[in-house]
Amino acid sequence: MLHRRIELLHGAGGLETFEIVSKLIARRVPEGLKRTLGGRGLDVMDDGSYIKAGDKYVVFTSDSYTVNPIIFPGGDIGHLAASGVLNDLVVMGATPVAFLDNIVVEEGFEVDLLEKIVDSMIRVLVDNNVAVIGGDFKVMPKGSVDKIVISGFGIGVSSYEPIVDEPAPGDKIIVTGNIAEHGSTILAAQLGLLEENKGLRSDSKPLVKTVLPVIQRYRRYIRAARDATRGGLAGVLNEWVLNKDITIVVDRSLIPVRDEVRGFLEAMGVDPLNVASEGVVVLSVDPSIAEEVVEELVKAGEKDARIIGEVTRTRDLKGRVVARTEIGGLVVVTSNPLNLPRIC
Repeated sequence: MLHRRIELLHGAGGLETFEIVSKLIARRVPEGLKRTLGGRGLDVMDDGSYIKAGDKYVVFTSDSYTVNPIIFPGGDIGHLAASGVLNDLVVMGATPVAFLDNIVVEEGFEVDLLEKIVDSMIRVLVDNNVAVIGGDFKVMPKGSVDKIVISGFGIGVSSYEPIVDEPAPGDKIIVTGNIAEHGSTILAAQLGLLEENKGLRSDSKPLVKTVLPVIQRYRRYIRAARDATRGGLAGVLNEWVLNKDITIVVDRSLIPVRDEVRGFLEAMGVDPLNVASEGVVVLSVDPSIAEEVVEELVKAGEKDARIIGEVTRTRDLKGRVVARTEIGGLVVVTSNPLNLPRIC
């Protein structure tokens, strides 16, 4: 059941966010209008939507960014917006080709700071050969919005039908890098603890040059792909098993977490599996090719990529994510994202 009022948790990227989108928006759209032109859309609730145009597929995605602080170790709101939108196209298997931005700033915002943010955003797009084809700019009266909000709209193309997440029993679960980097950095920044935790740094980065070529090469073996943003690794995996007759089992000892991140989050009492990453993709891959996929990811530059678990069919645990602990026990992993406002 929906709450009577919107709470911060509804924006954390977990099941509460999924509930808002599915019950407040998707169910109000007639089934025949949730997709169009031979594509997929609200009918699958994935990272992007697509239509078929001739022998190509055109993929669309949009996202909004409110991160605080707007400049942080490893990036800024402009870098994050461009990278995040491009990565949503990457996990669909599409080559990003165009970007539009919508920027809303507060009256009195420093022009020099805005210039720095825009430069950062455009640098990501130019470095990845993505055209900037339009957008919008608005100013709100002082106090009506906190500093700046950026929304990005991305367009990609693919010669093959884009990936729609459908993990299958037997699949291996792969992560492309260390998790929880971005969320731990923003948490430390908001708590004023960056000085004591200088090893923390956001992993905000575009994955067009490293992960996308691997996804495209092994497209027919990859049954699901998602970037582990607000809801973290646990959020992705729990969405994949929701209302399905499958179980995902991961091994905690195999999940890559840097010591600095692990130590900080342990001190905060936070599970890294529920913390945002901005430069990590989770893949569900046919077991016959999983090791090769990891090898190719490492060659492409994702040196911390590894297999962390598998998809099974377990009657008593269907629709669940289960973790094997460091001492060999099994625990259910729920989607309980770090309730941190303005994390991205």
